Parts: sequence; C-alpha cells; structure tokens
Amino acid sequence: MFADTYYLFAKYMRITWRMPMWTLFGLAQPLIWLIIFSDLFSGMAKLQGWPTTSYANFFLPGVMVMTVLFGSAWAGVSLLREINLGAIDKMMVTPIHRGAVLLSRVTHAAATVILQCLVLIGVAYVMGLDLNGSPLKIGAGLVAVWTLGIGFAALSNGIAIVIRREEPLVIVGNFMTLPLMFFSSAMMPVIYMPEWIQVLAVVNPINYAVEAARTMLVGSGDWVVFGKGFGIVLAFTIATFTWANMTFMKSRK
Repeated sequence: MFADTYYLFAKYMRITWRMPMWTLFGLAQPLIWLIIFSDLFSGMAKLQGWPTTSYANFFLPGVMVMTVLFGSAWAGVSLLREINLGAIDKMMVTPIHRGAVLLSRVTHAAATVILQCLVLIGVAYVMGLDLNGSPLKIGAGLVAVWTLGIGFAALSNGIAIVIRREEPLVIVGNFMTLPLMFFSSAMMPVIYMPEWIQVLAVVNPINYAVEAARTMLVGSGDWVVFGKGFGIVLAFTIATFTWANMTFMKSRK
C-alpha cells in the first residue's frame, strides 16, 4: 500500500508544480495574512498578560494553522471532480491498493500547505520574529500542523464522497473552517474571548494544533503542553481518516 501511496502522491505533487500561478498565489496568501494582521493588531501585544513579545510572534503559528485549514478543507473538491469524471472508477480496476487512493490525496493536500508554512518560517526569521532556535522544536511544531492538515483533508474527502456535489461541499467547507478558526487561539488568546467561545475552544481540534505549534515555535517549548495538544490532534486525524476511508470503500462497492 505504501508504494502505491507514494506513486500517487508523487503524481499529485507533479500536477501541483505544473501550475506555477497556483504555487505563487498559494505562497503569497499566508504572507499577506501575516504582514497585514500583524500590523493591524499590533496594539494587542500591549494588553496585560499577553503571552508573546509581539502580535506577529503570537500570530505566526495561528496563520500557519489557518493556511493548513483553508488548504486542506478544499481537498475534497479535486476528489469529487475525479469521481464525476470517472477517473476514480478507472483507478479501481488497476492493481493499486484501494487504501492508497485516499491516503495519497490527504498527504498531498497536507504537504502542499506545509511548504507554505516553511516559507512563512523563513519570512519570520527575516522579519526578526523571536522564534525558538531548536530545529527539533520547530520540526515538532510543523508535525502538529501537518497532522491537522491530514485530518481536515480526510474530513473534506469524506464529506465529498457523501455529498457528491461541489456546491454543497463549498458551503460546508466555508461553514466548517471560519467558525473553527475563530473559536481557537489562532488570532488571540482564549482568555480574552467570551466564556461561551472558551467552552467551544475546549472541543476544537484547531485550538490544540495552534497551542502545540505555538509552544514549539515561539513559546516555552514545553513538551508536556505539546504532547497534550498533539495527542488530541492525532486522535482527531485518526478518527477522520478512518471514517473517510470507510466511506470511500463503501462507495466503491
């Protein structure tokens, strides 16, 4: 299965890199978010108890998770188009492992947005942000973000298989991504939010991904805090991928 997954993953990556405008805009968008929002909300870092030296430092892990969320949440659109064009049916009559079809797609979706995150980290160094100097901790933060990307890509693919129409999938994607982003600490600490949003943040996997990445990238580097956040994100990803894969297998019978 893993050899088939790699083959399909490499194919999807080649398709992605053959679209230079997509690559350009995909890399530019998170940079625009980081620059504009960091300047717009720079005064928030003066609030009592603010956890970082600047808003840009605080927002960097948030914009990385936002990039992964918005990129992965639309992963189901391409699967839906291949289903409607009959490409998936043709793939199913080949000796390729069925589990590799979905696994290759979700890892591809997560990999493309992780490349954006790497560019963000490079720009953060150029901007003089106070990042942890440990490559291990930065790598751990990226792993947390990448794992979340796989989870949401799997969720998007599963929903696409159930809905089978692009328009409702777009509506569901918008409904799913924006509230989850705002119900997390991506843009501000949870302690500054209304109590009812704080309650929702407790059950929001995005919040745990942000906290895990922030701890490793710009925070204390506490492995206990990271482990708690990453564990919840990993459980979410396993659950969504298992459901999406079961849904895909049933749809192929």
